[in-house]
Amino acid sequence: MSAGQIAILIDGGYFLKRIRKELAPEHTSTPEQIAKTVRRLCFNHIARITGNRGRFWQQHLYRTFFYDAEPYTGVAHHPIANRPIEFAKSALALDRQALFEQLRKERKLALRLGKVNRDHDWTLSPRLTKAALKTRQQLAPLQSLATQLQLASDPAQPVQLQLSTEQAQQLLDAHDFWLNLQAGDVALGLRQKGVDMRIAIDIASLTLKQQVSTIVLVAGDSDFVPAAKLARREGMEFILDPLWQNVNDDLFEHIDALQSGLNRPARENHFVDANKMAESTPE
Repeated sequence: MSAGQIAILIDGGYFLKRIRKELAPEHTSTPEQIAKTVRRLCFNHIARITGNRGRFWQQHLYRTFFYDAEPYTGVAHHPIANRPIEFAKSALALDRQALFEQLRKERKLALRLGKVNRDHDWTLSPRLTKAALKTRQQLAPLQSLATQLQLASDPAQPVQLQLSTEQAQQLLDAHDFWLNLQAGDVALGLRQKGVDMRIAIDIASLTLKQQVSTIVLVAGDSDFVPAAKLARREGMEFILDPLWQNVNDDLFEHIDALQSGLNRPARENHFVDANKMAESTPE
């Protein structure tokens, strides 16, 4: 086993979501800033594990692996905006490609990219699902119109809808709900493929080939547990960095340490004070 060599594996989608939520914009707004944040995270982990906070800290780093997925590049017709959406030209796709190009320039960093596939059609935002289901009851008084239409012998015969004040208000509420839907209230069913698999394969490969002695995984779910078990059975030190996200207590039996490579500005004394450790981080 390579003594002292450390591999840092970063779930990119999770990483970007967490730092944009917790860190100030000056650390997360541009590809260059994000790359610097990645570098700072790696430096702080290396410094804490080895005690080396000098300019040659990367001699302890086997490699940083950054896992993400190539943006979806298809075209789909938006049901509310009533226009085609070219996902390849979206701000998300352009920003992600710019970030990938920047990360490719980083020393000792390898990109592991999966794909984003179209899994199903447009769906309503989960936060609006309850309100949408409620309109089924609100529209119930319209059933009387269906009965009248079935009984009508003359297509020109007028039909009448008798409503109470409460029923009329419910119909207007249902009408307003659907009328006020915004383009952002629906999303195309896109699913990321291959990222978790690549993380698991790299953990197994690093372990079985004895290329490193320590693995640091930046992630927030328990999908890594089987790979972590393998690594620890083979004598690997396995450290989890959930970027301040709470983890289930039962995960502690599958890792050797829980630590963060970045300081959380909103909270004091949370994991390690990485800002102090990062003072000598290379630009």
